[in-house]
Amino acid sequence: MMLKVGGLAVLCLASMVFVAGCSPSASGDSPDLAPVSGTVTMGGEPLSGASVVFESASGHASYGATDASGRYELTFKGDAKGAVVGANTVRITTVLDHPAPPDYQDPIPAKYNQSSELKVTVEAGANTHDFALEP
Repeated sequence: MMLKVGGLAVLCLASMVFVAGCSPSASGDSPDLAPVSGTVTMGGEPLSGASVVFESASGHASYGATDASGRYELTFKGDAKGAVVGANTVRITTVLDHPAPPDYQDPIPAKYNQSSELKVTVEAGANTHDFALEP
């Protein structure tokens, strides 16, 4: 019995070390970030309550939500603001306060989220990326 408990403890410890070692902040290999903000409109009107996600080519993602005036600011992880410098795919979706029903269709067209055609390059320094969506 001691061997199983000890083996489990070693496995858990090894898993924690592996996860910590893979974490960008733990290894010092955090990607280069730059502040990103902007405005999202749809049909010429501010789009409030939308999720804005920037996905980098390396697989890192930054998130933000639009306010009543359609403004957003991206957060990478924890207190880190911004998005990964370089090419990013942008996905904009409606934020729901509850799970979507099976037949729910986002009023924001798929070309802006699931099949996003929105591509931007985040540069070093402050970035403003505005998106004028059409219904």
